[in-house]
Amino acid sequence: MDNDILYSPDIVDFYIRKGSAYERFILDHPGIITSVTIRDMYIICYTRIKDYLEMIEYMGADYINTVPKVMGLLDRASLEAAGIIQVQQQPYLNLNGQGVLIGFVDTGIDYTQDVFKYEDGTSKIKFIYDLSIPGTPPAGFPLGTEYTNEQINAALASDSPAGIVPHMDSAGHGTFLASVAAGRSVGDFIGAAPDSEIIMVKLKKAYPFYLDRFAVPVEQENAFESTCLMLGVEYILQKAKELGRPAVICVGLGSNYDSHDGYGIIEDYLFNISNLPGVCLCMAVGNESQARHHYFQRFSKDGKNESIDIMVGENAGDIYLIITNRISDRFSVSVRSPTRELVSRVPAKSGYSFETQLVLERSLVRISYYFPLEGSGDQVTIVKILDATPGIWTITIYGDIVLDGSINAWLPLTGFVSPSVQFLSSTPYNTVTSPANAPGGIHCGAYNSIRNSLYPESSWGPVRLALDMPDLVAPGYQVGGFYPAGYGTMDGTSVATAITSGACALMLQWGIVEGNDLGFSTPLIRAYLIRGCDRTDVMDYPNPQWGYGTLNLMQTFFYMREL
Repeated sequence: MDNDILYSPDIVDFYIRKGSAYERFILDHPGIITSVTIRDMYIICYTRIKDYLEMIEYMGADYINTVPKVMGLLDRASLEAAGIIQVQQQPYLNLNGQGVLIGFVDTGIDYTQDVFKYEDGTSKIKFIYDLSIPGTPPAGFPLGTEYTNEQINAALASDSPAGIVPHMDSAGHGTFLASVAAGRSVGDFIGAAPDSEIIMVKLKKAYPFYLDRFAVPVEQENAFESTCLMLGVEYILQKAKELGRPAVICVGLGSNYDSHDGYGIIEDYLFNISNLPGVCLCMAVGNESQARHHYFQRFSKDGKNESIDIMVGENAGDIYLIITNRISDRFSVSVRSPTRELVSRVPAKSGYSFETQLVLERSLVRISYYFPLEGSGDQVTIVKILDATPGIWTITIYGDIVLDGSINAWLPLTGFVSPSVQFLSSTPYNTVTSPANAPGGIHCGAYNSIRNSLYPESSWGPVRLALDMPDLVAPGYQVGGFYPAGYGTMDGTSVATAITSGACALMLQWGIVEGNDLGFSTPLIRAYLIRGCDRTDVMDYPNPQWGYGTLNLMQTFFYMREL
């Protein structure tokens, strides 16, 4: 197969569970270009849009579960606050991440930075897998180009590195996270696990089909699909197995384009791999608590209708809204525009979509219902408003069947909707983004280690599965690190996750590399980190903002010594 075909704008990808009743109809369809099986449990398929629209008919109500999420970046004297410098300097422990891999699925890495080089000028980056460049993909993977440590070293030794390894990180996010987690000493800077080696997977931009489906603003370049996240994580695990090394996987991405029930395919996959011995998965919880992008209300038992009011500013563009309710309930909606034009109540039928162009306004309204969802059995209602008129839009919720009565609604992630679009009535709770709102992994929030205060935007728990999240908070304000342009700072939960990933690399070195506990995996490391967190007497734990406290790796080792 010509690898270039998968970069055509009319291509779409989707994933299904292996063994699904409709699997053979999908894989036997002549429009399937290629497919790849992950963990013998999931199949990622590639086809053209016209063939995909035919295949949807085979899936029935399960169609919504096969749609990848579109994900964005979660960025907004830190190592000492986290107890990492103390562990590095403790002579008995002598932990710097030696023998451990840290894998990133992100925007790429500037491999020419000194922070990623050894003293002899060679690279500490073992592999770069660039999904955005057509070429020779790794064995068993459908697209992208792989660059080895030998190729990277050859590029570093040449006068024109890009001629040998034409990989770039134009956003700088992946470079920064890698420097924080695994950067070597440069001046006064040192990463959390400076002797760890790096695997970087660069994500490709989401296919136009999904950018349009999820109403992603045209100026948003950092929009990626969960199918690529799955490919990237699987690549890191395969390389770790080939090298016989333990691996930390750092995920600084998130999404609001789902029901937040924690049961999707990407969540299920990450839960499964997080339980592998020798693997530690760290995920950022997002920076959405103050964005006014989450609404919650519980229906009264008298069946009174509820209204969701959305403030829309000038030139806001398209709006994507997802509304969820529990398995026991069924709701239907109507939409009223700022000029009081009404889209009457649309009956709730699974898989049904209704679309209308407003008469007095330029806006187009589309309402879609999907239920029952895989796993939770819940209902999802999607309201899209294209070319939204400025003013107050009102979505009225009608209770067709009401037993639980709880309604949650989310607007897209910050950067994926105009900043002038907000709920008039919002709540900061349950703003943890997907996939960090599901079990598996260490769920990292952020705090200001300078003032010992919560980083304001750090997403709050709990989540719809009634899990206590985040697990902990790590420094996420004015954290120093390296961009392609040089030294700078970053705020947000993604950089807090990079610091936590470095801490986990030191623990994997102690457990796996040095043979103290060959069963070390994400759940064990999570438990040890939680026990070692710093806490205050004026707060109850777990806390929806702070989790179980602030990361303190040195204290974690003190408690482990007592076991």
